[in-house]
Amino acid sequence: MLWLLLLIPTGAGLLSMTLRRQARLRRWLLLMAAAAHAALTASAWVVRPEAVLYGWLGLDPVSLLFLSITSGLFLATSVYAAGYLRREPPRKTDFQEGLLFTDAPEARFVGCLLLFLATMTLVAVSRHLGLLWVGVEATTLASAPLIYFHRHHRSLEATWKYLLICSVGIALALQGNFFLAVAAKGTPEVHLTIEHLMASSRQLDPLWLKAAFLLLLVGYGTKMGLAPMHTWLPDAHSEAPSVVSALLSGALLNCAFLGILRVHALLGAAGLGDFSGQLLIGLGLVSMAVAAVFIIEQADFKRMLAYSSVEHMGILSLGAGLGGLAGLGSMLHMVNHSFAKAMLFLLAGNILAAYRTKSTRQVRGLLQALPLTGPLWVAGFLAIAGSPPFGLFVSELIILKGALQGGHVLIAAAYLLILGIIFVAMARSVLQMAYGVPEGAAPESTRVQEAWAVLPPMALGALVLALGVYMPAWLQEALSGAAQAAGVR
Repeated sequence: MLWLLLLIPTGAGLLSMTLRRQARLRRWLLLMAAAAHAALTASAWVVRPEAVLYGWLGLDPVSLLFLSITSGLFLATSVYAAGYLRREPPRKTDFQEGLLFTDAPEARFVGCLLLFLATMTLVAVSRHLGLLWVGVEATTLASAPLIYFHRHHRSLEATWKYLLICSVGIALALQGNFFLAVAAKGTPEVHLTIEHLMASSRQLDPLWLKAAFLLLLVGYGTKMGLAPMHTWLPDAHSEAPSVVSALLSGALLNCAFLGILRVHALLGAAGLGDFSGQLLIGLGLVSMAVAAVFIIEQADFKRMLAYSSVEHMGILSLGAGLGGLAGLGSMLHMVNHSFAKAMLFLLAGNILAAYRTKSTRQVRGLLQALPLTGPLWVAGFLAIAGSPPFGLFVSELIILKGALQGGHVLIAAAYLLILGIIFVAMARSVLQMAYGVPEGAAPESTRVQEAWAVLPPMALGALVLALGVYMPAWLQEALSGAAQAAGVR
């Protein structure tokens, strides 16, 4: 099963790149691969697959949770992507042996989407920290062409910024792995499988282990979008196609978070949990504060959502650093944020297609002009801002309760203050977009009223709403198991 989870999207991605003049078949291939991956992931909840490749590939509760978020999100976005590509006009850019291929950019786009899924799956199932690093680096290479899909000078700039900044971060993470190997020199065997490191955690050199965590935190924190290493994220999320932005924010950032959690759990087992926890708390609060500053008066609604991702990555870091009940809340918050943010980015694509602008000041009358997308946009804002009865309200409240139970009153106060500032700042932009009368020509609403454009974000929003109203017992157990495996409970 683990091999199939990797081979299905990889094989489908490579095959789609060869289907140069068969656009319909390529889109069906995308949907079938996404459905097969989701079915395999669902079956892993019933029968946990055995570890393979000498224990380098396997699933534990936290990796299964991350894999499930990635697979479910990719299935929803693939439906949106199939309709998006059907409406996207062909571009005559590729020549080969004198023949003009008008859909070659789409072939690369679908291929890279599926390879992106394969690389994120590799991150989730890796039980070796070196292999996990390879997976995180591969996600960068697979997703960079997706950001450049529109071939605009701004998307080119965003792509290069993404490649350069994340490559520097991933290089630091590689150095962190080297330091981790040095820390393990006193153990009978030196290898970086999670089981071996956890079993011999008390024998690891604490100084080298702390240094390794610092490098891995900065390296993976860059990919996760923690401030001040977040500078690639607003440009990439803003300039990429909205379906790609949904995956970047809802799935990719989680992959880097998983890398940080693996090492944080190791430090906790070695008796150094306070060291790593305090760093996570500090970076979490800094990320939230930086996001609040840039969300205020933000004039680009896709960049506003990007900075919101920086905020929520800060919340995840804060909850993981606090541990205990807050650690459990961070696991739930990761689930809620992934679905809610993906919902908003897909809706942002609908708004952009209708109004032909990303300016919050030029979009007015959403509720009237787009009777399906408009209400979903307002609901998505209420969800991502942590309003009841949506799931993010529950997870943010759990993190707050965990902070207060741990005696972190000042941290809880700062947390609430930043959340309040961001709520007001986002509400001002979103509600102005929703109400009023559209200026100039009426927006194009035919395309964004089709089923492929509204059903995926509607389904994601329904999930976030359901998680705020009712938490099934099996999900509570899964989240608790994931928090314990991640070392945050």
